[in-house]
Amino acid sequence: MGAITPDSPVASVFGRSHTKRKLVEEGLGLHTVGDLLHHFPRRYIAATGLSEVPRPEVGQQLTIVGDVVSCTSAHFFRGRKRQFRTTVRIRTDGPDFGVTLFSPYEGQARKHEEQFGVGVRVLFTGKTKLFNGTWQLEQAHGFRLDGDDGASLSKLIPVYPLTAKLYTWDLQRVISSALDLVTDVPDLLTPELRERFDVLDVMQALRWIHGPDEWSQLGAAQKRFRFEEALVLQLVLARRRAVLRAQGGQSRPGRFDGLLAAFDARLPFELTGGQREVGGVIAEELSRPQPMNRLLQGEVGSGKTLVALRAMLQVVDSGGQAVLLAPTEVLAQQHHRSISAMLGDLAQGGMLGGAAEATSVVLLTGSMGRAARQEALLRIVTGEAGIVIGTHALLQDNVQFDDLGLVVVDEQHRFGVEQRAALTDKAGTPPHVLVMTATPIPRTVAMTVFGDLETSVLSELPAGRAPIQTTVVPLAEQPGWIARVWERVREEVGKGHQVYVVCPRISGDSAEEGETDQVDVDEDGQEVAPRRALAAVEEVHAELAEGPLAGLRTAVLHGRLQADEKDRTMRAFAAGEVDVLVSTTVIEVGVDVHNATTMVLLDADRFGVSQLHQLRGRVGRGGLPGLCLLVTHAEAGSPARERLDAVASTTDGFELSRVDLEQRREGDVLGANQSGFRSGLVTLRVLRDEKTILRAREAAEELLSEDPELNAAPELAAAVAEVERSAASDYMDKG
Repeated sequence: MGAITPDSPVASVFGRSHTKRKLVEEGLGLHTVGDLLHHFPRRYIAATGLSEVPRPEVGQQLTIVGDVVSCTSAHFFRGRKRQFRTTVRIRTDGPDFGVTLFSPYEGQARKHEEQFGVGVRVLFTGKTKLFNGTWQLEQAHGFRLDGDDGASLSKLIPVYPLTAKLYTWDLQRVISSALDLVTDVPDLLTPELRERFDVLDVMQALRWIHGPDEWSQLGAAQKRFRFEEALVLQLVLARRRAVLRAQGGQSRPGRFDGLLAAFDARLPFELTGGQREVGGVIAEELSRPQPMNRLLQGEVGSGKTLVALRAMLQVVDSGGQAVLLAPTEVLAQQHHRSISAMLGDLAQGGMLGGAAEATSVVLLTGSMGRAARQEALLRIVTGEAGIVIGTHALLQDNVQFDDLGLVVVDEQHRFGVEQRAALTDKAGTPPHVLVMTATPIPRTVAMTVFGDLETSVLSELPAGRAPIQTTVVPLAEQPGWIARVWERVREEVGKGHQVYVVCPRISGDSAEEGETDQVDVDEDGQEVAPRRALAAVEEVHAELAEGPLAGLRTAVLHGRLQADEKDRTMRAFAAGEVDVLVSTTVIEVGVDVHNATTMVLLDADRFGVSQLHQLRGRVGRGGLPGLCLLVTHAEAGSPARERLDAVASTTDGFELSRVDLEQRREGDVLGANQSGFRSGLVTLRVLRDEKTILRAREAAEELLSEDPELNAAPELAAAVAEVERSAASDYMDKG
C-alpha cells in the first residue's frame, strides 16, 4: 500500500469497515482523506463533566454525558419470544434521561447491567421524547467512558455533522487513524507567515480540532482555520479591488446646466444630510476615468432611490444612459411611475410639452406586448432613452444600449451573480455600478459578501416618516385575539386609511416562485417545529371578504397574476380605490402608498427578520403612525417567537440584521445568489469572528503590497487561485 496523502480515497483509512465507509462517502459526501480531515466538529462535549441540558425539545438529536443512577432489566414477550429490556437512568446537569436497551437473550441483558452500573460515567446519543413526564432518548447508542470504547476519545468529545447510522465516535476514530497515517498535508501558511500571524501549523491544528484535551488547544486550532479561511477570502477580494482600481472606464462628470440641475431646482423638499453626503461621493466617483463600484445601503424609506436618480441624471447629462434593474415587475413598474412623476416634463424628451433638456424614461419587462417591447428596444439602442428601468428582461441578448454608463441594481440580494454580470457586459467600456439594498448589512458581512464594493450607508430618514408600532399576536396562547386583529383593520379603514394583509403562500401550500419561507432547524438540519397549513392569499381573501371584513373593498396581489392585472391592482390601491390588499411578499420592496397605515402579517414566523423589517416599512410612509401586527402560532420561547419579539422590540435595521444572522444557518450568508461562492463559510462566522475578518483584510492588503503574486507562499497562492477559478471568480471578474 502506497503513502496516504490528502488526495487518497477515503477507503484507504477505513480498513474493512465497508458499511461505515459507504455512509461517509455517500451520506456525508467525503471522498478523499483531505475531505475527511476538513470535516470539522460542530461542537464539543466535556467528558469530564455532566452535560448541561437546559431545555430539551421533543424530537431533537442529543448527545449527553452523565452518571448512571439506576440500571434494571426485565423480560417481556414479543409474540412467543422471550426478550429483555434494560432501563438505564442517567443524571445530567439538567433533567435526568432514561435509555432503554433491548436484548434477545438474558446474557446480553446482564452485560448491559455490568457495563452501565450505578455511578458509571457514560456517553449516549439519541432522539429526545417525553414519556410519562420523564425525558427519554429513543434509539439510543452509547458506552461507558472509562471502558475500552471510550479509551481513544479525547477529553473534549467532538460532535460531528452526521448522517443516520453513523456515530460521532465512529468518525473520530477513523479521523484519528487518518491523522496518524497521512503525509504531505499542504500548509497554506509558510513558517514565516505562521510566526507573523501567531497561528499553529496545519497538522497540529488538525489534531487539536479533532481531538482536543483542553479548551485552549481547541481555541488555538479554531484560530488557525478561521484566520486561514478569512485570509484566502480577503486576498481574493483585495486582488479584485486592485483590478478594479486599474481598470479604465469613462468619466461621467455631468454639466452644471443640465438635467440634474433642473431636477434639483424643482425639488419640493431639502435633501437630508446623508443624501447630500453620499450623493457628493457618488458624483465625484462618476467623474473619474475608473468605474465606480459602490454599495448603497439604507433603511426602508431612507431615500436611496432619489440618490440613485440623481446619479442617473448626471450620467445622462454626460451623454450616457443609465439602467435600473429591479427584482420584480411590481417594483419595476413602481420605479417607472415614481421616477417619471419626480421628473415630470424632464422625462418627456422628444414629446410635445417636454422640457428642453428632457430625456426619456423607458420601462422593459417580460410581460410587455410585442409592439410595446419593440418600441422600448428601439429607444434603448438608439440612445433616445436616457433612463431604462426593467426586470430580468433587460438581461436578454437582444437588449442593446447605445452608451451604457451606469448600472443601478436594486435589492441586490434578489439577484444572482451571472445576472448582474450579464447587464454590465452590455456596456462598451466598464460601466459605473451602484448596488442598492434596504436590507441592512453588518460591516463584516459587507466586507465578505460585497468585499469588492465600497460601501455607503444612509441612516437618516427623511422628514415625514412616522413611527411604526409592532405587536406580536400570539395565537398559541391567545387564539381569540385574531378577532380583535380584524376589528382593528376595520377601525383603520373607518378612519379613511388602507391596510395590507400579507400571507406566506398564494394558495394551499403553493409558494411564490423564487421565495422560501423561514424554517427553524436543529444542528442536524431537522425541522424543529411541525409544519402546519400556512395562510394563503386566495383562501384568506375569500374568508375575509365573506366574514370579518365583509363590505370593505378588498383585492388580491401575488406574483402569478398577469402583469397588467398586478399593475391595475397596485394603481387602484395607490389611488385609494381598495381598502385592504391581501398579498404575498411581492409588496416587500418599493411599494409606496402613503395612505397605508396598517399591516397584518399572517404566519409571521415563516418570514425572516430582514424580510419582516422590509415589509413593515411599507406603512407609516405618509406621516401617519404605522401599525404592524405579527400574527403567529409559534409558542413562547421558541426560536420563531424570539425572532418576532426581536422585530417588535426595535426598528433599528442594523440591530435586526445581527439578530437575523445569529439565527440563520451560516451557509446562507455567502450563498450563491449573493456572492457567487459555491459553498458558504466553513469555519468563519461573520459576527463572532469580526476581529479575525478585519485582521485578515489588513493582512491581505499587506501581503499583496509586498508580494502581489504571493510567490513566497505558493500553497496560499494556489488556494487563492482556486477560489478565483471557481464560481466566485465569475462574480468578482464581472461584478
